Amino acid sequence: MVYKLTNLSRQEVDAMLGLQLADTRVYREAKEEGREEGRQEGESALILRLLSRRIGEVTPERRSQIQALSINQLEALGEALLDFTQPEDLEEWLRSHLSPL
Repeated sequence: MVYKLTNLSRQEVDAMLGLQLADTRVYREAKEEGREEGRQEGESALILRLLSRRIGEVTPERRSQIQALSINQLEALGEALLDFTQPEDLEEWLRSHLSPL
């Protein structure tokens, strides 16, 4: 059944099941997960732009680490970066807030 659902539009699934998919818990949860992912991507993009302006270009490895941070970690980094003056400040922050690099 799940395989069939992946190939159908939301309207087709609604008609097939006889209910509004948007009213289901799974739909609401998926929608919320999508919002959280979008928020995380947006925040990490903003943090990376701010870091580039503050301390210069961020290495690809550090970019990947920053993009993997949780919302709470991104918010903490966003606040901390206001005090950064050199790339080493980012390195130190990552060392103290993440598992070993």
